Amino acid sequence: MTRPHLLLVAASLAMSNFAFAAPAAALPASNPFANESTLPFKYPPFDKITNEHYAPAFAEGMRQEAAQIEAIANNKRAPTFENTIVAMERSGRLLDRVSSVFGNLSGANTNEALQAIARDLAPKLSAHGDAIRLNAKLYQRIKSLYDKRATLGLDAESAYLLERYHTDFVRAGARLSGADKEKLKAYNSRIATLQTTFSQNVLKEANAAALVVDTRAELDGMSGAAIDAAAAAAKARGLDGKFVIPVSNTTGQAPLAVLTNRAVRQRLLAASMGRGSRGGEFDNRDVIVKLATARAERAALLGYPSHAAYALEDQTAKDPAAVNKLLSDFAKPAVANARREAADIQKVIDAEKGGFELGAADWDYYSDKVRAARFNFDQNQLRPYFELDNVLTKGVFFAAGKLYGLSFKERRDLPVYNPDVRVFDVMDANGKQLAIFIGDFYARGNKRGGAWMNAYVSQSGLLGTKPVVANHLNIPKPAAGEPTLLTYDEVRTMFHEFGHALHGMFSDVKYPRFAGTRVPRDFVEFPSQVNEMWSVWPEVLANYARHYKTGAPMPQELLDKVIASKQFNEGYRTTEYLAASMLDQRWHQLGAGKVPADVLGFEAAALKEAGVDFAPVPSRYRSTYFSHVFSGGYSAGYYGYLWSEKLDADTVEWFMENGGLVRKNGDRFRKMLLSRGGTLDAMDMFRAFRGRDAKVEPLLERRGLTGN
Repeated sequence: MTRPHLLLVAASLAMSNFAFAAPAAALPASNPFANESTLPFKYPPFDKITNEHYAPAFAEGMRQEAAQIEAIANNKRAPTFENTIVAMERSGRLLDRVSSVFGNLSGANTNEALQAIARDLAPKLSAHGDAIRLNAKLYQRIKSLYDKRATLGLDAESAYLLERYHTDFVRAGARLSGADKEKLKAYNSRIATLQTTFSQNVLKEANAAALVVDTRAELDGMSGAAIDAAAAAAKARGLDGKFVIPVSNTTGQAPLAVLTNRAVRQRLLAASMGRGSRGGEFDNRDVIVKLATARAERAALLGYPSHAAYALEDQTAKDPAAVNKLLSDFAKPAVANARREAADIQKVIDAEKGGFELGAADWDYYSDKVRAARFNFDQNQLRPYFELDNVLTKGVFFAAGKLYGLSFKERRDLPVYNPDVRVFDVMDANGKQLAIFIGDFYARGNKRGGAWMNAYVSQSGLLGTKPVVANHLNIPKPAAGEPTLLTYDEVRTMFHEFGHALHGMFSDVKYPRFAGTRVPRDFVEFPSQVNEMWSVWPEVLANYARHYKTGAPMPQELLDKVIASKQFNEGYRTTEYLAASMLDQRWHQLGAGKVPADVLGFEAAALKEAGVDFAPVPSRYRSTYFSHVFSGGYSAGYYGYLWSEKLDADTVEWFMENGGLVRKNGDRFRKMLLSRGGTLDAMDMFRAFRGRDAKVEPLLERRGLTGN
């Protein structure tokens, strides 16, 4: 989750946080973005929005905000917190409305028209943001307030807002000379365009790289419904009689765990790993070189040795050295675990007289056999007990009810952008409506891979807005009439993303700049990872893990095996994650003039140097489809999942010590963390909750890395 990740995140969301109303003079009232939605909680009128509405709304939104910002910058009155900082928080409302919907749908429900608009908008939004953040008069007003901040009598949230505005503007280049500001604008425009190109290439390449097989027999091991879906996908492409398996998101692909035909497994993995580096119009190698170069040169212009140094300064990690230490400390024991796991798998292959050495395409298939032998169960035994609606309503929602007193009621009167999207009213413990939750769970060809959370409307006391938040997953949709049965990873992902949703729904801040998940990237995953713990909490698991046909609960014996096997395959999981995190850091710790032309060669050398080049465990993402860092907001920040997991594991220990799934614990977590958004330093927030800094031992134990 994510969160979070939007195609135009750097430009559109950064700008939409500056905010006050102005008449939509140039935008006709027939445009759904011209005025605030009249639907509950300002829910977007999806049924009224068409592709043609976006461009004029963006143009007018930028015009309005530019005029509002100019009025603030040129105000003849002496700067005050109200006429400068609060005025900026109120500006750009139209741009905020269109940006949130467009950014979300560009990821969740895109089409060629939206992609063309995104390409056109990227440099324009970048230029618009630069015009604000590089406005010398505006910065002087902010600086004058910042310099005398101790005398302004501001409350804690307002004081921190002023501090953050000053930091944001300085980091955006407000102190640069006029000539250097022009250079910075050019870099920002180039970066925004390249990020959009990368993202669109990833989606198009995923569709182009789908595996085509000729016979049903080649898909042995897949369920009948999955094979039928592959046949339907082939027919939709005009390939009657053939079968198509799509590839998406991570290097690993779900069918690898069940396909019995090794040659097909190898072809599927090769299709996945080849994305973006096969030549042709969707090849991302040149995009990566240009993007890494532009980021490094921009960092140098701003006075930093690398993009990573620039990015990390504003995170809780603070500098590359801290991140490198975290990753390297985990690398050796993680790879040692992975090698032991590989040896166990090889024994199974040899016992079956396979006659081959374990390869990356074999891992999932044979590790399930190891699991079956060791714990006397395999993953497929779980799926009949993990029906989507049960997991959502009797698992995710049930846990939120127990811990926070929330209740949920599905509604079908609000418009949606796809028939599979579901909408729920979220009621607080006091009976008042807290938020609207949107669930978009199924994979589509026009939806980016992975899972994430977005806010269509963010909470703000200043603006009087309440949350409308969405979770997006990529669960394969079964054939009509068939149940949606989840893997355990999909169950955990659903709980994870709802943790992000809770962070957005519980937001109780005054200023839009701090709403919900607007916290440092290496902190944002922490609350969502904590929420994963409830997926296997006995009371919760017993409530939702029921057979989709009979309603019978999952047998206690199987429940015990699920718990007992939690550390199974952790060497693999940790190593593939570390490889991706290290790739991210290697690319973004390069200085200006140091970016290589050979993307795949650099990638191989970087993984070898980091000690994570273990062939049976490929990186979770290869550079050419690593959207988190080359098109999303996680550049130099993918380490944040592990960084946050240290806090998460320690917090899970706190819950265990204090009685687990009870209201008093939920109320404390909500009050001290989830409701506070970005209103204070993230680590100060954690220390106030926990009473100390986080310890690493719970994380080491969780990942099975103690004693290595």
